[in-house]
Amino acid sequence: MNIFRLTGDLTHLMSIIVLLLKIHTIKSCAGISLKTQELYALVFATRYLDIFTTYISLYNTVMKLIFLGTSFSIVWYMRRHKTVRLSYDKNNDTFRHYFLVLPCFLLALVLNNRFTVREVLWTFSLYLEAVAIIPQLVLLQRSKNVDNLTGNYVFFLGAYRGFYLINWIYRYFTENHYRRWITWMAGIVQTALYVDFFYYYFKSWKNNEKLKLPA
Repeated sequence: MNIFRLTGDLTHLMSIIVLLLKIHTIKSCAGISLKTQELYALVFATRYLDIFTTYISLYNTVMKLIFLGTSFSIVWYMRRHKTVRLSYDKNNDTFRHYFLVLPCFLLALVLNNRFTVREVLWTFSLYLEAVAIIPQLVLLQRSKNVDNLTGNYVFFLGAYRGFYLINWIYRYFTENHYRRWITWMAGIVQTALYVDFFYYYFKSWKNNEKLKLPA
């Protein structure tokens, strides 16, 4: 654990808090992609299979439980809550997210550290997380204006991965034999997807304007 890893975890947690704040306070999921939330739920479900069999630390276990619980609860709210689900923009959230699942799984079968069920699923979760934000970004591009809470949610989600990249660089130079090629590859792809969003996010913040992404 280092300050960059901790900051990454906290910004990831902040993204979820912002999203839950929107859902609970204004009873709305407008601008949020259900497809992306379902992909994240699958990411955490396949990544944390060891939650009840391998103990690393109290911090690690608590964070796993938080990410698992919140991801599935968000999907439930968007699908089942009598008020929240009415604000879901299904007409614009049309990206075929299931087309992302199979390629990521096939890639995990080919590129992994060990060919075991748990390792393949863990690797699959890395690949899927790298592209899970795509439906959300597509939805934002189709929206004329992005509200502040939605914009902040995506910003914190991107910042989390950015801090993890810094964490990997720090560990590479401070730890002997630290190599995580698969993790690094997936993380770089994921971060690259946010570059365009960050540009328009900071541009709207600087000009005090509503966030808009080019169609």
